[in-house]
Amino acid sequence: MSPRVERIVTSGTFSLDGGTWEVDNNVWLIGDDEQVLIVDAAHDLDTIAAAVGDREVRAVLATHGHNDHITVAPELAARFDAPILLHPADDMLWQMTHPGVAYKSLLDVPRITVGGTEIDVLSTPGHSPGSVSLHVPALNALFTGDTLFNGGPGATGRSFSDFATIIASIRDRLLTLPDETVVHTGHGETTTIGAEKPALSDWIARGH
Repeated sequence: MSPRVERIVTSGTFSLDGGTWEVDNNVWLIGDDEQVLIVDAAHDLDTIAAAVGDREVRAVLATHGHNDHITVAPELAARFDAPILLHPADDMLWQMTHPGVAYKSLLDVPRITVGGTEIDVLSTPGHSPGSVSLHVPALNALFTGDTLFNGGPGATGRSFSDFATIIASIRDRLLTLPDETVVHTGHGETTTIGAEKPALSDWIARGH
């Protein structure tokens, strides 16, 4: 039962600062035939649940608290009797979507083991104060949420975000990983650390 990565694309809306936008999100499953970690429970409860099947869900983890990444987190957690994991620095965003719903702090969970595979939780603030990325060395994989995309950093033009902070997170915590590391993003297509690293100075120069 080899560990693997599974991608589910769901569609819905992202809302913040009085605006609403149509979005497609990547939901990631990390695990094997027995256990799985759900990363970013976006939009479509039944589609995600069907992909999980009868596997044990170790947790429903949010890379950050924007509503499009946590839409059905409470429902999935309840269906599979699993905890929700979120960095508490994004509590204000969580409360906008799921007021009063409890979650477990990622500050208390620096590493997660799923199907015998270790997943390291990296603090990568900037897109939001509590944004995290997940490094899975055994799979040569990195899950970046909205911190790093194919083509550059995540957006920092809305509330609770900061460009200098996201650049520091990417430079100091992500681009230090091996070039061949595959980057699985919160939206869009995958990339690699090696493909993105040469563009860092261009991102800094353009300021977004």
